[in-house]
Amino acid sequence: MTQSSRLGLFEGYGVEMEYMIVDRDTLEVKPISDEVLKAEAGELTSDVERGTMAWSNELVLHVLELKTNGPASTLSTLIEQFHKEVLRVNQLLEPFNAMLLPTGAHPFMDPYKETKLWPHEASEIYEAYNRIFNCQGHGWSNLQSTHLNLPFSSDEEFGRLHAAIRLILPLIPAISAASPVLDGKVSGLLDTRLEVYRKNQQKIPLIAGQVVPEAVFSEAVYVAKIFQPMFKAIAPFDPEGDLQEEFLNSRGAIARFSRGAIEIRIIDNQECPLADISIVTLISEVLKKLVAQQWSSFEEQQKPDTSMLASVFLSSLKNGSKTEIQNTEYLRLLGLQQERATLKEVWQHLWAVVQKEEVFTPKITQTIEVILQEGSLSDRMLKILGQNPSLEEIKSVYRILATCLSENKLYQP
Repeated sequence: MTQSSRLGLFEGYGVEMEYMIVDRDTLEVKPISDEVLKAEAGELTSDVERGTMAWSNELVLHVLELKTNGPASTLSTLIEQFHKEVLRVNQLLEPFNAMLLPTGAHPFMDPYKETKLWPHEASEIYEAYNRIFNCQGHGWSNLQSTHLNLPFSSDEEFGRLHAAIRLILPLIPAISAASPVLDGKVSGLLDTRLEVYRKNQQKIPLIAGQVVPEAVFSEAVYVAKIFQPMFKAIAPFDPEGDLQEEFLNSRGAIARFSRGAIEIRIIDNQECPLADISIVTLISEVLKKLVAQQWSSFEEQQKPDTSMLASVFLSSLKNGSKTEIQNTEYLRLLGLQQERATLKEVWQHLWAVVQKEEVFTPKITQTIEVILQEGSLSDRMLKILGQNPSLEEIKSVYRILATCLSENKLYQP
C-alpha cells in the first residue's frame, strides 16, 4: 500500500478478537485451533478468509483469532458480523464437544502443563519466543484480547493519534477488565491478564516498556527511541533476527508503520461481540475528540510524563473504575476542570460529550450505560463470585459467559 493510498484518521477500523477453545462439559482448554481452521478451509492452514471477515491461529493451539479482513468502514455493523463468525466456529467445534469461551483469561488452566504451541506455518517465530522467554506461563498462553487498529496516512496524523492514545490508554482497563480469576482463584485484580502481560518479557524490559508508550510523535523518533533499542537488546538472544520486527513491540499500543496503523492491545476480550464493539466505539469516539483538540491542543497532549500515565494504568488493573487521578493537568487535557476524579467519573464525563454521535446505536448506547453504571465485566462477575468461589462456582459463571457469547448478550447478574 503506498503512503498516498493509505486511510486517514478514523477512515477505517481493524478489529481482532481472541477466543479460547474449551471442552463443553469440563471447560478445560482444547488445543484444536488447527482442526477448526482445517475444517473450514478443507486443508491445514493458519488463516481462513470469509469475505469481510477472517480467522487465524495464535501462539497457542487453544486460541483462535477472529478479525475483520482488512479495515471496516463502520464499527456498528461488526457486532453481527463477529457474532456470525462465533456461531460458525461453534458449529465446527461441535463434533469435538468443544466451544468458544470469552473473557481475557482462562479461569483455571495450568499453563505449565497445558500449553501447546502452534506447530505449523510460521512456527519458527513462536519457537524463537519460546526459546528466549519460555512461553509456558499465563503471560504467554492465557491472555485473550480485543485489538483495535486505527489508521494514519502521514507522519503528522501518526503524531496526533499517538498523543491521543497515550492519554486514553490508562483509562481503558476501567471499562474493559474481564479477567478477575486465574489459577482457579479470584486474583485480587480486575485485569489479571494485563498484569501477567506486562511482566511476560521482563528478561528484556525494553520490549513492553511501561506499557503506556513513550512520548514520541514521529516515525523517525519512534524508530530511534523504541524500535532500535529494543532490537539491540534482543539481538544477543535472537542471532537469526527472527524477532527484530515491528511485532516484537509489546506496549499497550504499538505503531505498525508497515501498514499505517496504531494497534491498541490492552482491551480484554469481553463476553460477546456487542460488548467488545461498544467499548471500541466509545474509545474511538473519545480519540476523535482528542485528535480534533476539543479539550486540549496537540502541543499540550504531547506533554504528559509516561511514568505518570503508567502509574494510573497500573492502579486501574487492581482498582478499575475506582482508580483516582490526582493530576489536575492530566484531567484538564480530558476536559475536566477539577483537582481529582475517579476513572468512573472521567468516563461518565467523556460519555456525556460523545454519546450524541450517530455511531452510537440504541444497542451500543445501552451497553455502554450498563458498563458505566454496573462496572466492567470483572466487576459484574465478582458480584456473583465473591472473593473465595469454589471451582464449581467459577465454572457456573463461565458457562453463562459462554452462553452470552453464543447469544451475543451482555452478562448482567
